[in-house]
Amino acid sequence: MATTRAAEIWVATNGDDTNPGTAERPVASVAMAQRKARELRRLADLSATDGVRIVVRGGVYPLTRPLFFRSEDAGTPSSPTTVEAARGERPVLSGGVQVIGWRKLEEDVPGLPGAAKGHVWVAAAPTFGGRPLEFRQLWVGDRKATRARLSNGDTMERLAGWDRTKREAIIPAALVASLRGPAGVEMFLSQQWEIAILRVKTIRIAGEQAHLTFQEPESQVEFEHPWPQPILPPQGGGAFTLVGAIEFLDQPGEWWQEAPGGRVFYWPRAGEDLSKVPVVAPALATLVEIEGTVERPVAYLRFKGVTFAHTTWMQPAESGHVPLQAGMPLREAYKLKPPGTPDKKALENQAWIGRLPAGVTVQDAHDVAFDRCRFEHCAAAGLDLVRGTHNDVVEGCLFRDVGGNGVQLGNFQAAGLETHVPYTPADEREVCQRERIANNLVTDCANEDWGGVGICAGYVRDVAVEHNEVTNTSYTGISVGWGWTKSATVLRDNRIHANLLRHVATRMCDTAGIYTLSAQPGTIVDENCVEDIAMSSYVDRPDHWFYLYTDEGSSFITVRDNWCPAEKFLKNANGPGNIWERNGPMVPAAIKDAAGLEAAFRDLRSAVAE
Repeated sequence: MATTRAAEIWVATNGDDTNPGTAERPVASVAMAQRKARELRRLADLSATDGVRIVVRGGVYPLTRPLFFRSEDAGTPSSPTTVEAARGERPVLSGGVQVIGWRKLEEDVPGLPGAAKGHVWVAAAPTFGGRPLEFRQLWVGDRKATRARLSNGDTMERLAGWDRTKREAIIPAALVASLRGPAGVEMFLSQQWEIAILRVKTIRIAGEQAHLTFQEPESQVEFEHPWPQPILPPQGGGAFTLVGAIEFLDQPGEWWQEAPGGRVFYWPRAGEDLSKVPVVAPALATLVEIEGTVERPVAYLRFKGVTFAHTTWMQPAESGHVPLQAGMPLREAYKLKPPGTPDKKALENQAWIGRLPAGVTVQDAHDVAFDRCRFEHCAAAGLDLVRGTHNDVVEGCLFRDVGGNGVQLGNFQAAGLETHVPYTPADEREVCQRERIANNLVTDCANEDWGGVGICAGYVRDVAVEHNEVTNTSYTGISVGWGWTKSATVLRDNRIHANLLRHVATRMCDTAGIYTLSAQPGTIVDENCVEDIAMSSYVDRPDHWFYLYTDEGSSFITVRDNWCPAEKFLKNANGPGNIWERNGPMVPAAIKDAAGLEAAFRDLRSAVAE
């Protein structure tokens, strides 16, 4: 019997987009390979009967715009489209631009601390799209550099006051004594389960105190929204730092950029040779957009062994960043007086939100797979299954050095609908459902927005989050649910099973290893292992953390056979029907040992040490 095989289109960094795309004469870009694959399908070419394989050789592929996969790129069960790494190689789709032409700084620069003189190097900002690039992240080799900040290392400062009427933050005057003015300075504020990034507008010195006001729109949103707000000493932490002034560039590993889009200054760490190590600034917020329609979804598309890296996130520099929860930015928020909505009689926290951008986004698509991929050096979220996604698989992937949520999926009531209104769409095809997030290593996430989550699911149905390892995250490890409601929604039948969570919630409070929200009948949280939670000394409420946490409206959820060192749980404003069985240190060791990556995927652990 005659056999057929998938058509192959090869890509290599030394290729040419005028080439035919064979292994011997590859094209230079994935975009051209994708176009060729689209044409094969449009023309019903017999070579694509068993599918199309876009084979990408190793190396870095800088993108000038996102790759767009549309309905026309859809495959079929017998003829899928695969974008895959060549055997044994690692292609990187990068949204970054190299910063080149470094020289040691010799001239005097106003504001540069004395300690930095003789150590700092300088380069012109790279251009992107014909303009000098402005950015908020910088990677030197494989390590993220630190944007110049007042407090070094893991230390922070403490608020002296917080005036919601005048919309002022009050801090010790000595902290800003060296500043030439507020231009470019931001306050990074820790407030319970979220942070805020506020662009400083004015600094007024009054004796030993400095009164700071902030730019709009974030000033109004920050001071008007009721939750969360910072808790001041001695009752809480009131922790903050200031970022973005050259006066703060006083340590190896720190950098600063002149505004707007000017020179870049960097103090190299020991052993870093800027003539040899690549220095990358991000230019694109999203690298790949997979977007069909409800009627014509993208389908049967697979990425295998591909790395997605170097994404930007400029919202905080343009309009500040005040999130509600899980990094979701508030667009408008204020306190209801008197409180209460038809769904929730005591609700006072009215809010409309946006959504964190992600390195890869998927919507109105099904049977999309990410197999052994990497999502690294992302400024906001890593991967986002936004809307209308079904039967997708994310397995064996590494999420590392991600500024916000590692994986986010489902509706979070973004855009026009108030975020506490129960989500019951007329067309349930837009619901994210039957997804599998399994055997992934998620580490060093939420390092830009500390309120981000390792794996964060909103209104989802029949989603399996299983055998993942989530480590070294700033807030909650795994969060499922949205809405803070006991009312019936599309949220149900999810399973959070056999995940290993270690060293999560390192920077925020009101947090947990595993966290749920709202009614979700049929959801099961079982056989997970939460090994340790180590709280920062700067959190507002140092005792307000839990291994397992069913929060507002959580209903009809079964929580059983989860191992953790102690029975430190919270059931806050729950609804009916929850079942708790055998959770804590009494759970058999066999369950604890089976949690996390299955044997075939444990090689991912070595990737973190690379």
